[in-house]
Amino acid sequence: MRTAPTILHLDMDAFYASAEQASKPSLRGKAVIVGGLGPRGVVATASYEARVFGVHSAMPMAQARRLAPNAAYLMPRFDFYRAISEQVMGLLRVLSPLVEPLSLDEAFVDLEAGSAAWDEASARLVGAKLRADIRAVTGLTGSVGLAASKMLAKIASEQAKPDGLVLIEPGTERALLGPMSVRILPGVGPATGDHLRRAGITTVEEIVEAGEDEVVRLLGKAHGHGLYAMALARDDRAVVAERDTKSVSVEDTYDVDIHDRVRVRLEVQRLADRCVRRLRGAGLSGRTIVLKVRRYDFSTLTRSETLRGPTDDPAVVREAAGRLLEAVDTTGGVRLLGVGVSGLADYTQEDLFAQAAGEPEPLEEEAVEEAVAEESVSVERQWRAGRDVRHAEYGHGWVQGSGLGRVTVRFETPGSEPGRVRTFRTEDPDLEPADPLPLISGGPVESSSEPGRVVESESRLGSGAEG
Repeated sequence: MRTAPTILHLDMDAFYASAEQASKPSLRGKAVIVGGLGPRGVVATASYEARVFGVHSAMPMAQARRLAPNAAYLMPRFDFYRAISEQVMGLLRVLSPLVEPLSLDEAFVDLEAGSAAWDEASARLVGAKLRADIRAVTGLTGSVGLAASKMLAKIASEQAKPDGLVLIEPGTERALLGPMSVRILPGVGPATGDHLRRAGITTVEEIVEAGEDEVVRLLGKAHGHGLYAMALARDDRAVVAERDTKSVSVEDTYDVDIHDRVRVRLEVQRLADRCVRRLRGAGLSGRTIVLKVRRYDFSTLTRSETLRGPTDDPAVVREAAGRLLEAVDTTGGVRLLGVGVSGLADYTQEDLFAQAAGEPEPLEEEAVEEAVAEESVSVERQWRAGRDVRHAEYGHGWVQGSGLGRVTVRFETPGSEPGRVRTFRTEDPDLEPADPLPLISGGPVESSSEPGRVVESESRLGSGAEG
């Protein structure tokens, strides 16, 4: 392990909710909850004002509404968050060539590799300047942890929240970790934590006192040796700039169970096309097609088919996913569908596949969406809470809610005072979807006006819950 605190961990503060508050002046200082708004939605993140009521990430949205009925509930705008994330990651890459993103709002940085810091004083200066730069560029806050290892840097950033900086001095690690819960250590989740608790081990120091042999007996060799080393504050994991993507997948959770077999097939085709679009966007192809089906009773089935070589042809992926679906019983109803591709490569071998005679097909997402539109989407559901809109007379605003043929819009921008609320017919020709405005004047923001019918969850190359 290093002798200087030159590993930095950045964690943006309540990232999604903070971005929404910065974008919408009327929500600043108020409880904001971002996530799926349907009956099966979950909380992606909650503002600190909402956390006072006990709301937290990964909580069912129905429970969050009971705890904080007066909070603002918004659908995620992932393209908007990605654009801000790229600004933040750009600041990190100025510091070092070794930046390891963990999600849109979190990353490790090896300051030593970039000669940005070499001792405690220089590391503290870098951390302070980074926080100031993030605020200047994005208008948001992030918490910084500095330590001699990745594990301790992450612990330090947790202690720094919100909007702070904590540096763990080399030599103090054991004293710091000792009284902490075993759950603070990487790899100790609820199940492992309960297993250790039943053995009378609840703190990090108690792991050390139990001894390595006992920990190995309880958890097995691989997990036991690693956990005991971390309890001693030993963590030699390097900051890795590029981590190989093992799979690309997309999935949708439906507000109402799908019983129509034709609709299920069309949804699988649509997901296959979305998956291929993400695959191509990453410059990858894959040879194993995976179908995920969660049924009405929460049972989850995963089926896969390995092709003779890698492909990024949507026709091949659609056909393979369709074949996998034929072997799954969906008569009781389906609540979630997913399509993924693994066994990734950076080349394709379409000529190997009898399934795809001729040239690779273009994506057909629009045609599939038109086929299911009549059943699954109404005009007013296009106006999802939190989405940006523009009115010919009143200018830029965002959707507060919609229903019964009406849509309510609050007209304001990141740099304005809290705006007025107006209500329109959902088919009002003067009202249209809009791209989000930058939080800081002149900052880049990508389009986020992607229409949707369901609560979306896109797994890698993507996002997750954040804090």
